[in-house]
Amino acid sequence: MAEEGAAGAVHLLCLAASSGVPLFSRSSRGGAPSRQQLPFSIIGSLNGVHMFGQNLDVTLRSARTEDSVVVWKTFHDSVTLIVLSSELGCAELRLERLLELVFGAMVLLVGLEELTKIRNVERLKKDLRAAYGLIDSLLVDSELAGDLTQCVDCIVPADGPLLQEALAGFAEEMGSVFASLVAGGRVVVGTEGWWRLGAPEAVLLPWLVGTLPFQAARDYPVYLPHGSPTVPHRLLTLMLLPGLELCVLCGPQPPLSQVEPQVLERWWQPVLEPLRACVALAPRGIPAGFPLHPGILGLLLLHLEQRRGLFAVDLGGEEGPSPRIRRRLLRSFYVLVTATHFPPEEKAEEQGCPTEVPRACYVVSGVAAEGPQGLQDPGAGLRLVAVQAGPRRLLLLVSPQSPTYALRGLATRTLHALTPVL
Repeated sequence: MAEEGAAGAVHLLCLAASSGVPLFSRSSRGGAPSRQQLPFSIIGSLNGVHMFGQNLDVTLRSARTEDSVVVWKTFHDSVTLIVLSSELGCAELRLERLLELVFGAMVLLVGLEELTKIRNVERLKKDLRAAYGLIDSLLVDSELAGDLTQCVDCIVPADGPLLQEALAGFAEEMGSVFASLVAGGRVVVGTEGWWRLGAPEAVLLPWLVGTLPFQAARDYPVYLPHGSPTVPHRLLTLMLLPGLELCVLCGPQPPLSQVEPQVLERWWQPVLEPLRACVALAPRGIPAGFPLHPGILGLLLLHLEQRRGLFAVDLGGEEGPSPRIRRRLLRSFYVLVTATHFPPEEKAEEQGCPTEVPRACYVVSGVAAEGPQGLQDPGAGLRLVAVQAGPRRLLLLVSPQSPTYALRGLATRTLHALTPVL
């Protein structure tokens, strides 16, 4: 199985749908931001073939060459997004979801009306610069998975009830039903209102907080692509500890200057030690003492109804491949099982798939052989297994020492152990 994101480039183009005027272009190479841009001739050709199809009432969605994949999508007959990827093993599913999230990021920071009623192209170009940081973070390697799974990346704190109680009390005093604690782009705890946020803002808001530069407090205007795409809200962020931020969505009140330090101290000083534990927990996602089989190198757990996810790769010590390779293997495996074995309901209906779906599947990543320079492939022989039970789907990355006949049992037991936390 090819690793998603292996050496290659991703180019994202945004154009006005009616005129074809470029609004912006962003790129990444090798999982990092890149200043390399596509030649204007290629941009014109990619947009031209899409517009040609539209004139013939043909919707061009994707195309594949020997070494590249291209996906097109037009939003509200106003903005066309095009993504071209030469990353090894990149799939249409990943690029389609990337475009949906990129447009969501544009609405989040600019508003839907500015994108659907383009009155001044140059002004829109200038306004869209505010979204570059968030968009760039969606193109590069990340420790998160919400861009792909469409589920909110979460952390499972050991003292969740204590933090939940403090958050609920603070949010009530602030007069907001939308509040959460965010560490490294992952939600630690959230109010009931926060969890009711629709897609894509539920994924984008903590992702945005994780990409903003260090600041003790912020008052950030945002639109909600699903809930309020034309009327802005205020996103207040307050840093409780380095790497841990308190986020509140509110209206015109209260002013950030009126959030008194005494209010913060009253609710958060009593839980200071659990807060510090959350910061240390961020890379791993689950408490260190949680019982997991030692052969598990990484996991991706999704609750498909609640749209929450747990993505952890710092589980198997220093042996085996690097965390970056583990993330790529799990992301690539997610694309495989979602596109073939566990398709979303709407996709299954479109393709005429039977209502029955597999309960488990597994893949062995290559053979344990040395490469051309005598270096062994760090992902060779690793096992990837997926199980689904009700609304939960679990993907595991397992060491080569685990026999294949035991994978399903291992995954089922692990899912049973993780069910209480997500």
